[in-house]
Amino acid sequence: MGSGSSLAVDVSMNTVLTEEERAKFQDSGVIRKVLSTSKTIAIVGLSPKSERPSYFVGTYLKSEGYRIIPVNPMATEILGEKCYPDLLSIPEPVDMVDVFRKPEDCIEVAKQAIQIGAKTLWLQLRVVNIEAGELATAAGLNVVMDRCVKIEHGRYSGSLHWVGMNTEIISARRGQRYF
Repeated sequence: MGSGSSLAVDVSMNTVLTEEERAKFQDSGVIRKVLSTSKTIAIVGLSPKSERPSYFVGTYLKSEGYRIIPVNPMATEILGEKCYPDLLSIPEPVDMVDVFRKPEDCIEVAKQAIQIGAKTLWLQLRVVNIEAGELATAAGLNVVMDRCVKIEHGRYSGSLHWVGMNTEIISARRGQRYF
């Protein structure tokens, strides 16, 4: 686990990853580091439809101060931000690539994340592609897989506790924001 508060139990329910894959792609220390150091997040598959999970996550991340760059070839603007058809079209540096696409699309997304010099490839809940994760890891990217960036941000920032959710983080200290 990372330094500071630790998990009371392994948060692995509903994941399709093996124990070994969880250790590699769901490391709490890596997740905390990524969330605290990332400032610009390209969301691949961000939908303009407010009822979609990607829209909800994008709205949340933007409200938390992250710079959001929508990547969706079918849209020109989402969340008040210019939309790009692919990662290679983005004219500025990207810290994290958050992926809301089918698992079979992730290898190409991973290749583009590597090409643009992203630091992290984050595959959302139920988006699992081990080959894409290994490719990105081999290129030096942090990889998080089968986790929701919004849930993880809320868990480590303490805001999930504020609404009464059990984050499985045990601490005698008051909730604090890690980033």
